[in-house]
Amino acid sequence: MRLPTRPQGEFSMLRKVYLSVLGLLGASRANADWALNMPRGVTRLSAETYDLHMQIFYWCCAIALVVFGVMIYSLIRHRKSVGAKPATFSHSMKAEVIWTTIPIIILLILAVPSARTVIELEDSRKPDMTVVITAYQWRWHYRYTGQDVEFYSSLARTSGDARRLDSGIDPFTVDNYLLDVDNPLVVPVGSKVRLLLTANDVVHSWWVPELAIKKDAIPGFMNETWFKAETVGTYRGQCAELCGMDHGYMPIVVNVVEPQAYAAWLASKQPAATQSAATN
Repeated sequence: MRLPTRPQGEFSMLRKVYLSVLGLLGASRANADWALNMPRGVTRLSAETYDLHMQIFYWCCAIALVVFGVMIYSLIRHRKSVGAKPATFSHSMKAEVIWTTIPIIILLILAVPSARTVIELEDSRKPDMTVVITAYQWRWHYRYTGQDVEFYSSLARTSGDARRLDSGIDPFTVDNYLLDVDNPLVVPVGSKVRLLLTANDVVHSWWVPELAIKKDAIPGFMNETWFKAETVGTYRGQCAELCGMDHGYMPIVVNVVEPQAYAAWLASKQPAATQSAATN
């Protein structure tokens, strides 16, 4: 008796799914900085976002403590076994005013700083530099406006090799597995960087937690955001939109460097003609 066989195309698809799951597990287990809370970030607005998050979290904890405390106390203190009698009134105007007024006051306390931060997050006026980001399956294209510098940023070769089953490379031995690229975005520290995001094929999302940025890149639309990093370092992110089969292989790396290092990097990326014109 001959056993049924799966079509070759189905085997190929199953293999790709297996590789994707293996890659994501490798990235999360080997390199992820596990944390229960959101990062504070390296920009002023990311710190404000973190503080707002914690303030709202503490308010929620306090509300939960009061509400569940009253509930537990009522269940124990007014149970039938101790002779408690049910109330005969239908409503209490005083209670309704109190439990309506208190949430309104709490919301007003939170609304003012939240609205101020949201307005600042959208205020991309007077940037020091502008970078146009175009998303592709599965890489990013960066163009520095007015500088004649543009390049693609793809998954680093070391991670690309390790993700293949036949490579014989253990993903746990690769630094920043699936979180490294061949050409990172480089920006100077202390500069206001405006980002204009779009996509060439499907919806993507540019997400770097330490910069407090998660902005969709949509074909035919131009989204806008900005950041001003205050600490030199390398900050990593990923595409946060399910953009296709290789969605897990679309990392983001932002190198924040000193202004002198940025000027040198920019000069190395510019064509010779542009450097000559700038010198003259």
